[in-house]
Parts: sequence; C-alpha cells; structure tokens
Amino acid sequence: MRALGLMSGTSLDGVDIAVLETDGDTIEAFGPTGYRPYSQIERAMLQDALAEAISLTDRTARPGVLACAETMITAAHAEAVEAFLKGHGLMPRDIDVVGFHGQTVLHRPQARLTVQIGDGHALASRLGITVVGDLRAADVAAGGQGAPLVPAYHQALVQRLGLAGPIAVLNLGGVANVTLVDDGAAPRAFDLGPANALLDDFMKERTGEGFDRDGFTAAAGEVDEEALARLLRHPFFDQPPPKSLDRNDFRAWTDEQGGLSEVTLETGAATLTALTAAGVAVSRRFMSSAPRLWVVAGGGTRNPTLMAMLSERLAPAEVTAADALGFPADYVEAQAFAYLAVRALRGLPLTYPSTTGVPSPLTGGVIFKADTLVRI
Repeated sequence: MRALGLMSGTSLDGVDIAVLETDGDTIEAFGPTGYRPYSQIERAMLQDALAEAISLTDRTARPGVLACAETMITAAHAEAVEAFLKGHGLMPRDIDVVGFHGQTVLHRPQARLTVQIGDGHALASRLGITVVGDLRAADVAAGGQGAPLVPAYHQALVQRLGLAGPIAVLNLGGVANVTLVDDGAAPRAFDLGPANALLDDFMKERTGEGFDRDGFTAAAGEVDEEALARLLRHPFFDQPPPKSLDRNDFRAWTDEQGGLSEVTLETGAATLTALTAAGVAVSRRFMSSAPRLWVVAGGGTRNPTLMAMLSERLAPAEVTAADALGFPADYVEAQAFAYLAVRALRGLPLTYPSTTGVPSPLTGGVIFKADTLVRI
C-alpha cells in the first residue's frame, strides 16, 4: 500500500509529511517527504492550547482555545497534504491511507488520559482519502503508556537496512525516546527525558527564537555541572520502563533545580543541551544489552553540539544521524505513522508489553472515511 504519514510533534514547528510503500510488516520503498511550517500565530495558538489542556479530565472535551486549535490543526494538515500532492504530481486516489497523529496537548497515562487534537473525519472528508487517527487512545485505555508509539516502525527500519543488533534508534523531538532492536527479540522502548522542548522554550524566552540554531549558543557556553547534577536527580531517570513523558513534565523541575534564570544565555543553553545527552546516557541502565550503534532521528540531529555531546557520553558505541544511513532523519516519525496506519488497517499490533507496558500486543486507531468511521 502507498501510505502518507503526518506528524506534528512536541516541538510545535510544523507538519512533517512522508510517503511510504508498505504492507504494514516490511518496508517496500521510501517515498517523497515534505514539510509545512506553522506560522507564528498558529504556534501561539498551540501554546495556548497546551496551557488550556492542563485541566482536562475528558479526552473528548474541547473547551476554550482547544476547539479553535483543533480546527486550525485539521486545516493545516489538509493544506499540507493538498500542497504536497500537487507538488509531487499525485492525486488523492494515488494514496491508499493517511496516518494522522494530530497534535498532542496532554499526556497523562497514569490517569489513562492522552489527548491529541485534530478531526480525522473532517480531514478524510476534505481529502477524499481514508484516514487512520487517534492511534494512542486504545493503548492508554488498556493501561499502556501510549508512548513511544513508533518502535514497530523502528524495528522494520533496522531490518530493512540489514543492521545487526543491538541497535538503538533514538528520536530527539521535544521529548527523547529510544527503541532497542536486537536480533530476534521484541523491540524494547521508552521515553528517556527531555530532548528539544526545554532548550527551545529557554531560547524562545531569552531571544525570541524558538531553538538554538546549529547549536551555536550552547557551543559558546560552559555546562553548569552542579545544575546538571541537580536536574539529573529527577525521579523519572531512575524509574524503570515502561515510562513516557508529557512535553512539559520537566518544566517545573527545571525552574526549581536548574537556576538557569541566573546564568548567561550560553551557559543555560549548554546545560540544557547536556541534560538531553546525559538523560540518553543514563537510560542504558535499563537496556539488557549495550547498543553498538545509536541511530539518531528527529530535530536534534540538526544540533551539532548535541550530537557531539551524545557521541562523547555514549562512547565507545557509534552515534550517527539517520541521514547517513540513507533515510531522512527529520521524517522518521511521519514515515512511522504511515506504517502504523497500514498496520491498523490490517489489525496488526501497534504497541507491545515491551514498548508501552500494555498487557498484550495491541492494535489501535480509528478509521475515518468521508462518511463513516470505524473504531478498532
């Protein structure tokens, strides 16, 4: 099947688009990729939606700005797909299914609550293509963490590349997560800690720019080792998997323990970058075998300072960006949601006890067509 995956992550920067040829088991071919950035107004609305969502107890409720944000998210994804198809000379009939993650605004698996905004039925009706969305809900309802959701794709990717394990596939979005793929074993996966979210927010507050471009600011600073040691005492780092994070879970802790408001811009950026690398390194205590290779995907690969810190802390293992292996590091999650959409259509598992802690392998998602929906 030819599937199109859509991902809007915790970095709140825009919509990633990727086409994948797959039967939901093996990856047959990689297709084109694309990106639709959010405007400043759209990003501000999403920030407001995150703040509004903190008080949610009903995953279907859309009070206040959340209703407007959901309409905006749906329209932005539709516009992204329409422009992408036109740009690549494709028609809606050329796509069998769209995997639609939506935008996570709240993730509280301990309360069996995860909220992704985005109207799958409206998207399917506008595009005229079957959409599979709401992919986390079934796992969380069954007692799983609902994240990470992409380890099945990571395993298929490692198999396609013919890499011998153990291999760690590390995603550096707003939150960091890892999948350990070893020959013949079920994938093991969990969230590791903050990745780009804390640094992006820090840079936004200090400079007005929502990221550390090319890691230049962190490279110019010195890591506050005492602050880093305090931040690494967060109980999440000692919690065994399965475990997952909301984008803002570390914000209060960082404000209380980091003391970053009292340091220079460069020191703050260096310390938060080091926190991401150190969080990845300490996660190795929960791995049954030491990865020989770390394949890194996500926005963090564009930060050379972070990649250098990872290489130093994970030695003697090799650390490489996904691009070096022939697939686009920025679009792995979009590809994954294309893959998961096909698995959902086929009733194949999306999550496993070793990835989210769900009691048994579980499929999920809701199938949206222009005039119907089917829950699975």
